[in-house]
Amino acid sequence: MARKTAPAALTTPAARTGSIVGYARTSTIEQEAGLAAQERDLRAVGCTRIFAEQISSVVTQRPQLIAALDYLREGDVLVVAKPDRLARSTADLLGIVETLNTRGIGLRILSMGGGEVDTRSPTGKLMVTMLGAIAAFERELMLERQREGIRRAAEEGKYKGRAPTAQRKADEIAKLQAEGIGPTEIARRLGIGRASVYRVIGK
Repeated sequence: MARKTAPAALTTPAARTGSIVGYARTSTIEQEAGLAAQERDLRAVGCTRIFAEQISSVVTQRPQLIAALDYLREGDVLVVAKPDRLARSTADLLGIVETLNTRGIGLRILSMGGGEVDTRSPTGKLMVTMLGAIAAFERELMLERQREGIRRAAEEGKYKGRAPTAQRKADEIAKLQAEGIGPTEIARRLGIGRASVYRVIGK
């Protein structure tokens, strides 16, 4: 009697276990040594994948940071040398932390205020909470100073509010109109609404 052959077992790709991913950044291409030092520190703590770039922190779109965030999966950890390598401000840092937390990803900062911060630990979570409180406090102080400055200026008759955009461009509107250019084209060139152009012309 012929022996039956068992069907071949179906194999499925193994699920990726939690990875330690690093992100390094310096502001200019002249800081290659600084970038190399960050990458060395990241490898020393076990980063198996590092995304690095030389780009100013004022640039909102950082390709390698976007790539790193896209690569990360639940259970992974993102590691950076310092907070200013990752974020442009306290608010930006808190936004990134919130995004990572929502996706189940940890953040480890090797040097922050003289110590290490890991958002997976109770101490790390407390640090992030404190940062959020400080950021909110700083913003409230700034708004309070702004309101006080406006109040004083108004009392002295110096504050008249911000002039509407079209009013600030009244001279340009008049010049273009004198050149025979119609309201629609004036609005397009100056980046304002056609109704605003008509209001200025009608005065």
